[in-house]
Amino acid sequence: METTETFESLVRAEFAPTTSYLNTASNGLLPARTVTALHEAALLRAEGRPLLPLYDDVEACRAAYARLAGVPPTRVAAGASVAAHTGVIAASLPAGAEVLTVEDDFTSVVNPFHVRGDLKVRAVPLERVAESVRPGTALVALSSVQSADGRIADLAAVREAAREHGARTYVDCSQSAGWLPMEADAFDFSAAVSFKWLLGPHGAAFLVLPEDFGGLSPVLAGWVAGERPWDSCYGPVQELAHSARQFDLSHALFTYAGLRRSLELIEEAGLAALHAHAVGLADRFRAGLARLGHEPVPAPGSAIVSVPGLGDRQPGLGESGIVVSDRAGNLRAAFHLYNTPADVDRLLDALSR
Repeated sequence: METTETFESLVRAEFAPTTSYLNTASNGLLPARTVTALHEAALLRAEGRPLLPLYDDVEACRAAYARLAGVPPTRVAAGASVAAHTGVIAASLPAGAEVLTVEDDFTSVVNPFHVRGDLKVRAVPLERVAESVRPGTALVALSSVQSADGRIADLAAVREAAREHGARTYVDCSQSAGWLPMEADAFDFSAAVSFKWLLGPHGAAFLVLPEDFGGLSPVLAGWVAGERPWDSCYGPVQELAHSARQFDLSHALFTYAGLRRSLELIEEAGLAALHAHAVGLADRFRAGLARLGHEPVPAPGSAIVSVPGLGDRQPGLGESGIVVSDRAGNLRAAFHLYNTPADVDRLLDALSR
């Protein structure tokens, strides 16, 4: 009981949405502490004071994400988007290499491989990824949780199949980091953005690499990728960082100032509590849908629920203060720490009318 009360009081102190916000799969809400940090960071610029303290926020975010991912901070690169991280991985592959992907996966996970123009990119249904790895597959790239409908990938099966055939693995955790436990060490590469379940602002994304960097070259490296960044501002970088920081992109400092506070909140709430809360609400919604005669896309254990044929209800729901998404004709609802059973019941009541 005390744990539940602590979780609820923590949430109440940080969030006061004016809507039933069920759209974390698009954007997470910003905690109050994050908004304060963003304001304070902006004042540094507005008042002409040094921004140097904000670089400490970048390193604090790197360390916090590393703890969530279960890897040392030296294996975490701080960038701007999953697409940019995917592009670095795509650039490392030899011409003709086969990349196995998931049909209709999020564009940032797959498009950089297609624009190369000289790779063999193959897409299969999510449930067939593991069985589709074959000799000659160089890389398997997929999302841990599908953005469109919340289906959870069988990552253990994919990992084993990839190992059997000598393929590398790349997992986008953008739709799972923050509510679903991560095992980044189980894969060659993984990435995640900051602005969804991690509750941060836009402009930050993390990439986890193996200790030996997995054959990647830091093709986007700028001055921040130097072992001594402030000595790497002019001309070629003479010494790249000895850690994954050599894959960093120039930091959106305000973003990291806010994200630091968001990641602190995630850790304070605890991933186990976040998972139980979010999935519990999603299951409540699934049960209510069954009573109404609606069948969501099967995604057991997911915090995202997608209901075929109801996407056209999204505008009307939004007008009534219930925020969801329309994805390919499906109504998508995503549940996180700031949601309550009352939010679920409000959505079900609206759908019943």
